[in-house]
Amino acid sequence: MDNTVQIYTDGACKGNPGPGGYGVVLVSGRHKKELSGGFRKTTNNRMELLACIEGLRALNGEQHVVLTSDSKYVVNAMGKGWAKRWRSNGWKLSPGKRAKNSDLWKMLLDLCSKHRVDFQWVEGHSGHPENERCDVLAVAASQLSELPVDETFEKGDTPADLFSL
Repeated sequence: MDNTVQIYTDGACKGNPGPGGYGVVLVSGRHKKELSGGFRKTTNNRMELLACIEGLRALNGEQHVVLTSDSKYVVNAMGKGWAKRWRSNGWKLSPGKRAKNSDLWKMLLDLCSKHRVDFQWVEGHSGHPENERCDVLAVAASQLSELPVDETFEKGDTPADLFSL
């Protein structure tokens, strides 16, 4: 019996920055759970990261996870060890160049240390059922009225970097 939890994620943003949302589908055996949420002003990359974070936060106990995302930003940074290197370099990509979204990268790295997580990339809008569902959830969440504030983003505590938006 396979005890692997499948987590599918997506982020959406109308304008970049603009109103944004995330969608998550968790599948474990016959069980399925959907999560979504959004912010009034954020970026697509922040929503891609937050989708992963919220999916992992929903887990009980240590799990083996296959996390599927259409974000090369997330999949490459985690799978190739870039995010760990940014953290070990004080959230710097290179001298004088700070990593953006370090608040969310820190949360994601901390959550991944509690589980065995394999990141997998899927091409967005290619007909993958769970990725398409996550997109629907993320877009719907971004369109809700009275979205909360992404305080870190709106305060400007996320310095620009090569991934800027």
